[in-house]
Amino acid sequence: MRLDYDCIVVGAGAAGTIIAALVAEAGKRVLLIERGREMSYAADGRRDHLRNQRLSQHGHNAGPDIDGNPRVVVAPDGTERVVRPHEPGYHNNAAAVGSGTVVYGAQAWRFLPDDFRMASRYGTPQGSSLTDWPIGYADLAPFYEQAEQQVGAAGDSHGNRHQGARGADYPMPPVPQHKSAAALQQGAAALGMNSFTPPLLINTIPRAGRGACIGCGSCVGFPCPSNAKNGTQNTMLPRALATGNCQLLPNAMVTAIDTDASGKVTGVTLVADEGGARQSRSVTARMVVVSGGAIETARLLLLSRSAMHPDGLGNAHGQVGRHLQGHYYPSVYGWFDQDVHDDEGPGVTIATTDFNHGNDGVVGGGMLADDFIMLPAIFWKSALPADLPRWGRPAKDFMRDGYRRVLSIKGPVHEIPSPDARVSLDGRVTDRFGLPVVRLSGTTHPETVRTASFMFERAHDWMAASGATRVWGRAPVLQLSAGQHQAGTCRMGDAPEGSVTDQWGRVWGHDNLFVSDASLHPTNGGFNPVLTIMALAFRNGAHMASNL
Repeated sequence: MRLDYDCIVVGAGAAGTIIAALVAEAGKRVLLIERGREMSYAADGRRDHLRNQRLSQHGHNAGPDIDGNPRVVVAPDGTERVVRPHEPGYHNNAAAVGSGTVVYGAQAWRFLPDDFRMASRYGTPQGSSLTDWPIGYADLAPFYEQAEQQVGAAGDSHGNRHQGARGADYPMPPVPQHKSAAALQQGAAALGMNSFTPPLLINTIPRAGRGACIGCGSCVGFPCPSNAKNGTQNTMLPRALATGNCQLLPNAMVTAIDTDASGKVTGVTLVADEGGARQSRSVTARMVVVSGGAIETARLLLLSRSAMHPDGLGNAHGQVGRHLQGHYYPSVYGWFDQDVHDDEGPGVTIATTDFNHGNDGVVGGGMLADDFIMLPAIFWKSALPADLPRWGRPAKDFMRDGYRRVLSIKGPVHEIPSPDARVSLDGRVTDRFGLPVVRLSGTTHPETVRTASFMFERAHDWMAASGATRVWGRAPVLQLSAGQHQAGTCRMGDAPEGSVTDQWGRVWGHDNLFVSDASLHPTNGGFNPVLTIMALAFRNGAHMASNL
C-alpha cells in the first residue's frame, strides 16, 4: 500500500465503488478502503436460513462482525439497550466489498419527479424537516440511465405510467411474471390500477460475460449462485481495478479523517490486520470521499474531531447525524383457496406506483409490490396472523397448508423526516478499536405513520380485490426507521445551516471532503433507493474526477 493517493474512498458499496472506478479511469491514484471482506458464492453461498442478511435470527453472513461492533439504541420512552449487528434495532447494512449489493434484492427504481420537491408540493409539516432536494429529476435522469446501462438493469421501460422522462429503454427485458402475480394482476385490473413488472439489477439474459438469473428462490440475503445479480463488486470494481490506478484494501477500518493545523482534510487514519497483528497508519490524499452508509458515514464525521472541528467534520451547524430515515414497509398477507406459490425466484414481478403521490390528505405515499420468495423461516416469523400461536399444532398446520396459499403485498413509504431521528456518539460504549459507537435515537415524524397507514389500507384493498379470502397485517406505529435503506444523515442542500454538503456531496467548508451514499438524500423516496445512490455517484463522481 502506498502512503499517498489522489483520492481515498471509504466504503466499497453501491456508491463508493462507482466513485473509485470513475476517478481511477480519469487517471488518478485511488485507495478504496472497505471494513468488510470480499464475498463470493463459492465461499459464502451456504443457504443458512437463520443466519443471513434477510433474516439474522442467530447471526448473518455479510457483516459486520457480531463481536466488537455494538450500537446503543434509545427507545421512545428513553430506555437504552446495547444491540449487536444481527439483533433488532441495530439497523444493519452489510459490511463487505460491494456492501448490500452483494446480497440485496436489486430493485432498481428511479425516484419520481415529485420525490425531489416534497416540501414544495406538500409544505413542511410542523416539527418535521421535510425539504426539497437541491437538484431535480432532470438533473439526475442521465445518471439514472448511466447506472441502468453500466451496472445492468432489467425492466419494463413503458409499464410505469407515473415515471419521469426516460432517454433509453432498460438494457435487458424484465424478469418473467410468476404464477403468484397472476392473481394480483387481476386484482389491480379490478381496481383500475396500473401494474407492471418492477425493474431489477439482475441479468435476465447473459450479459458482460456473466450468466442470466437461474431463479434460485433465495435471492435476498445471499450471494448469487449464477453471478447474475448486478452489484458494484462484479460490475464497477473490476473496471476500477483494471485501470491499474485503484487499490482495494478490505478488512480495514478508517478510524478518523485527518486534518492539518488549518483544518484542511489531509487523508485518513486506518486500522488493519497485517500478518496477524493490528496495525494503525495514516494515509494522505488530495481528496477523501466517505461512503460508509448513512449511519457509519455520520459516525466517522463525528469521530473526526480536532481543535478546529470540536464537534466533528461538517458539523458546525449540528446537522451531521440528524434527519435519519429509512422506509416503513406496511405489509399485508392474503390467504387464497388455490395454490398461488411459485418456486422460481426472485419473486417480485408485479408492482404499482399509483399511490406515490396525489393521495388526498396524505403527504407522499409509496410503491406497492409482491414479495421475494419467502424462506420458510421468514414465512413463519412474518406471515402468520397475529392471533395464531407461533408454536404447536396450529402453527404447524398453518405452515403446511398456508405456505403455498399465502401472498404478500408490501412496499416502502416515502418518510417525512424528523430532525430528532439521529445518529450520535455514545459516551460509554466503545467498539473493538476503543472508539465510541453509534447511538440511535428519536423516531420518524407522525405524518409518516399516517402515510404508512394509508398505504396499508391500499395494500389491503389490492389483496382483497385479488381474491384473498382472508387478509391480515400489522398496522404501522411510530418508531425509528432506518434499516438497510438508511438515509438523510448528511443531507445535501443549498446552504450549510440546514445541510451537511452542497449538491455535489462536498462537505460545507471543505473543498476536498465529499460524501457519497444515501446519507445525502434529503428525502428517501417511496422506493428502494439503491439506483438513486448509484445515479448520484455517477453524477458526483464525474464532478470529483474532473476537479482533482
